[in-house]
Amino acid sequence: MPERFSTDVDEFPDVPLDGRFDDDAAAFGTGEFELEERQALRRVAGLSTELEDITEVEYRQLRLERVVLVGVWTTGTLVEAENSLTELARLAETAGSQVLDGVIQRRDKPDPATYIGSGKAKELRDIVAHHAADTVICDGELTPGQLRQLEDVVKVKVVDRTALILDIFAQHARSREGKAQVELAQMQYLLPRLRGWGESLSRQVGGRAAGGLGIGGRGPGETKIEIDRRRINQRMAKLRRDIKEMKTARDVKRSSRQRGAVPSVVLAGYTNAGKSSLLNRLTDAGVLVENALFATLDPTVRRSETADGRVYTLADTVGFVRHLPTQLVEAFRSTLEEVADADLLLHVVDASDADPEAQIRAVREVLADIDALAVPEQLVFNKVDAADGDLLLRLKRLAADALFVSARTGAGLDELREVIEARLPRPAVEVDVLVPYTRGDLVARVHDHAEILASEHTGDGTRLRARVDPMMAAELKPFALAADQRS
Repeated sequence: MPERFSTDVDEFPDVPLDGRFDDDAAAFGTGEFELEERQALRRVAGLSTELEDITEVEYRQLRLERVVLVGVWTTGTLVEAENSLTELARLAETAGSQVLDGVIQRRDKPDPATYIGSGKAKELRDIVAHHAADTVICDGELTPGQLRQLEDVVKVKVVDRTALILDIFAQHARSREGKAQVELAQMQYLLPRLRGWGESLSRQVGGRAAGGLGIGGRGPGETKIEIDRRRINQRMAKLRRDIKEMKTARDVKRSSRQRGAVPSVVLAGYTNAGKSSLLNRLTDAGVLVENALFATLDPTVRRSETADGRVYTLADTVGFVRHLPTQLVEAFRSTLEEVADADLLLHVVDASDADPEAQIRAVREVLADIDALAVPEQLVFNKVDAADGDLLLRLKRLAADALFVSARTGAGLDELREVIEARLPRPAVEVDVLVPYTRGDLVARVHDHAEILASEHTGDGTRLRARVDPMMAAELKPFALAADQRS
């Protein structure tokens, strides 16, 4: 039998076969592995659904309740493998599941048939039966064949990491665009995994063919699974058209800000790093703040200004995660373009996480996928009030120019505002103009979109010395003061 995780004892506490267990038994431990038992399964508590008939598993909504987690450790250290499985447990809890147990197997690569091998799959079946679990969650993306064969062995529903993340996104999507993006990602995932049993493979025929008579009753017809594929492809095409139309509206708003020379700052980072809390602190945005993974799916853009009066926008974006499904990156590309078009990227990292360096790597992998690595980046370590002191020292050595803040206590936020002000692009053209009082609208626009160096009210109008963008400089040219008028 596999070795189990435990914090205090060698053996995992017994769990009654009626499915009841206490908190200590359900706790996810961090026990050490014996080198000679590298091939053994090691446990992680879980996920479950009310699974009665796995043959229609793809056609029902995920309802994860009591689950067992399973991972394959192929590369990296044991600590990294445990952290990945711990994160999977948090994802499962976010989806509304109760994690019962979890196992890790050391392999060179996942088994192409059952992910963990036929022998370990049978051991996993015993663990599932012992805990009365109804779902197994795998810490990776499984092929359709691996899902089917592992289900055949363990006799309960098998869900992979990708399906779990998609389900969480579906629960949290609120806007029309967010719902469409999640649905498209789910269908891209579902299409190659469609399966048919029994009547699902029956031929669809028309006319009087149901009674075995008439023209049209002798051809092969179209199977139900073929109809399902066709309908899914049609739905995906419609969703892509809808998302494209919504992208056009988003592009119009973005181009309007760019024409007005309004710099943009984007908060990006790992899920649950505290991006929404920082947005609320910096702009009083009042957006949802929740201690849960992927609480923010719909981007929020708020107006703010620097101490010297320059206006900029601050945008909150969807959080990233290790092995973010490619379907989600593609579906959310229009939303993530806010990051690629930003003037400054605030890369928010959870300083209290067990492995913040891994968070940074995962985020930068996604940034590379959306061509955003060229955007100026400022590392911001959040939640320093909950971080370990030794870890903070290590992080300061890792990134000397990083900022350390706490959105909860407000620590370090003044320094963050100063860095934003210093790193925002400044208008390129310096002007000295005398604007008549009849053009108060122009004076207001200069105050909104330029850097004011000096302002004075005279008998002939408002004299402004400011740094402006080239478009506004051309508009102000008729009011420029001659060299002999400047003092």
